[in-house]
Amino acid sequence: MGRRSGNPESKGSIQLSGRKASGPGTQAVEAGRKKEWTGPVVNPPVWRASTHLYEDTAALAKGRPNVDGNFYYGRRGSPTQWALCDALTQLEPGAFGTLLYPSGVAAIAGALMGILDAGDVLLITDNAYEPSRNMAEMLLKPFGIETRYFDPRDLDAFPHAFCDRTRAVLLESPGSLTMEICDVPALAAIARKKGALSLIDNTWAGPLGFPAFERGCDISIMALTKHVGGHSDLMMGSVAAKDEEIYTRLRQRAQLLGQVVSPDDAALALRGLRTMPLRLARSSETALAIAEWLRDRPEVAHVLCPMLPGSPGHDLWKRDFTGGCGLLSFVLKGRRPDAVSRLIDGLEMFGIGFSWGGFESLAIPFEPSRARSATSWPPEGWDRDDRFGVRLAIGLEDRDDLLHDLEQGFAAMERA
Repeated sequence: MGRRSGNPESKGSIQLSGRKASGPGTQAVEAGRKKEWTGPVVNPPVWRASTHLYEDTAALAKGRPNVDGNFYYGRRGSPTQWALCDALTQLEPGAFGTLLYPSGVAAIAGALMGILDAGDVLLITDNAYEPSRNMAEMLLKPFGIETRYFDPRDLDAFPHAFCDRTRAVLLESPGSLTMEICDVPALAAIARKKGALSLIDNTWAGPLGFPAFERGCDISIMALTKHVGGHSDLMMGSVAAKDEEIYTRLRQRAQLLGQVVSPDDAALALRGLRTMPLRLARSSETALAIAEWLRDRPEVAHVLCPMLPGSPGHDLWKRDFTGGCGLLSFVLKGRRPDAVSRLIDGLEMFGIGFSWGGFESLAIPFEPSRARSATSWPPEGWDRDDRFGVRLAIGLEDRDDLLHDLEQGFAAMERA
C-alpha cells in the first residue's frame, strides 16, 4: 500500500473541475475519494477482506500487477486502505507514493529497514524520538547496521559525520521533547552530496506544516496515530517516498515483512484526516497563547516552542514551516522532579499520558539527558539546575480553561 494512481503530471495536487485544489482544507476534504472507491457514498466503505476472488483460472494464472487499485490478496489492501494512501500522497507535495504501517514506530522501522543493509551506517539526529534510538541499538545493530549520532544544529561538523558506508540520515524537526528546529534543507543538501538519503520524522507539523520533499528530504515518516487520527482511538504510521525507486524498495520490504493495517483503522484515519486542518489550526493557536503565558511565569526558565517569537529556532521555523501544532515543552527554574510531579498531579483538565495530536490535552514530565549522545542536556549556556520540565500536548479545550488548569498546577507545586 500505496502508490497514488492517476495522472502523473498532477501528482501532489487534486483536480477539481479543471482547477487545482491548493487550500489545505479543500485538499483534506477531497483527497482519496475516487469514484471507483466511494461509489455513491461520501466516504470509502470499509472493505474487510482477506481473500480476493479471481473471475477464472486464466486471471489467476496471469496474476495481478503489484500496485494499489488491483485486487490480489488482503495483505495488499483494498479500497479503504488504498484511499488513505492516495489521500496522504496527495497531501504530501512531491510524493510518489505512501505506505501504511500498524504504528508510528513500525513506520520508522519500516523506513530504515527498507533502505539499509548490513554494513551500512545510519546517522541519527541526537534529539530524535527515543524509540528511534532504541531501534538503532536493539534492532539495526544486530543486523549489522551501525548508528552514529550528530548535533543537528552544527552544520560545520555535519559533513565530517559521514563515511563511505553512510547510507541514510534520520532527521526530526522540531526535536523530540526539546523542540529544537534544525536547518533541514541544509542538512539534506549535505547528505545528498555525500550520497545518503534523508529521512524525516515529520509527525509534529505533517505535510500541511512542513513540506518535507520541497525541503530536500527523500522520505517522510508520520505517526498517523497523532494528528491524522486525531481522536486517540487508533494506531498507525505512514512512510511517503519522493521517487519511484525508493518507493518500490520500501514497498517490497514492507510486504516481505507482512506489514498491513486494518481497514477499520484506515477508515478511522480517513475520517480524522478530513478535520485535521481545523484541529491543527485550533491547537496551534491555543498552544502559542499558552507558550506566551508560560514565558511570563517566574517559575519557568525556558519555553520550548518554535512557534513562539524569540524562541530558539523561530527564524528557521518561519522560513521553512507553513504551520505548527499543539505540542510544546517548558523547563522549570531550578526545580527537582518532585516539583514537576506536584505540578502535573495538580492538573485536572490535562490528562497524564503519552501520545499527542488528539482532541484532549495531555502533560508528561521529561528530562532527556539519558537520550543524548552528541549533545548535552541542559544545553550549553543554561543554568545546570534548569533541567526538569513538562511536555504539553494542547487539545481542543478552550484556552482560558487550560490556562486556569495550569494555574492550579503551579499553585499545587508551590503549596508543597
